[in-house]
This record gives sequence, structure tokens and C-alpha cells, in this order.
Amino acid sequence: MINKPFIINFPKIGSDITGFISVCEKQNLPFQTKRVYWTYKVPDEFNRGGHAHLNLEQILLVLSGEIQVKIELINGESYEFILNNPHIGLYIPKMSWRTLKYFGDAVQVCLASMEYEEKDYIRSYDDFKRYMDN
Repeated sequence: MINKPFIINFPKIGSDITGFISVCEKQNLPFQTKRVYWTYKVPDEFNRGGHAHLNLEQILLVLSGEIQVKIELINGESYEFILNNPHIGLYIPKMSWRTLKYFGDAVQVCLASMEYEEKDYIRSYDDFKRYMDN
């Protein structure tokens, strides 16, 4: 089990003249993708996230704009990442509290290890902290 967030550099194929393509394939992903969704038209500096997942793992990609991602792990470790390049992904492990702040008309794609399941969400930071104490 992977228990810390990390950056994934996806292949960047092409040039400034011809443009680029990047590829997510099973050999460069830490889990099998079960769901893909995207977020867009979020007002600048608006915060999203504010939750954790019991079992879900995610990879965030920012196709345009910029997103500041803050992650707190169940052991209290904190991380901060700036995503602003479409060939860079951020792996977020399960049991990670995350907040995201959007800039520059950001477009975000998320690769998820599970289909949507409401009971997998921890939506209260106080509840998340209770998991930390156990």
C-alpha cells in the first residue's frame, strides 16, 4: 500500500513546434482506474475538496490553469503541491484530507481507483481527526 502523496511525470512526447501528447497507461499508474471525472469553471482562488476517503486513491492532473493542493495524512504529515503542467500528475493515497485552490480557469482531471461511493467519504475534518487519534 502506498501511503504518501507523490508526483507522477507522465511521458511528454512532441515539441514546441508540433505540440505534445502525454499518456496514462497501466504501467505508469499505481492502481487500476475505475472512474474518471473532471472539474472546470471553478472561480479563481475557490477552495474545493475538504474531505478524505476511506479507500479511494486518486491521481489529479491539471490540463490548464493551476491548482494548489494541500494534503494531510492520517499520521499528521502535511504536503503542499502546485499543479500547473498537464504531464504532471499527483497521486493522493486513501485516508488523506485534501483541499484544492483553483487559479487561472483551471481544468482538472481525476483518475480514481473506485467508482463513486458516498460511504467512502469522510466529509468532516473532526471525523478525520478522530481517525488520526485511533
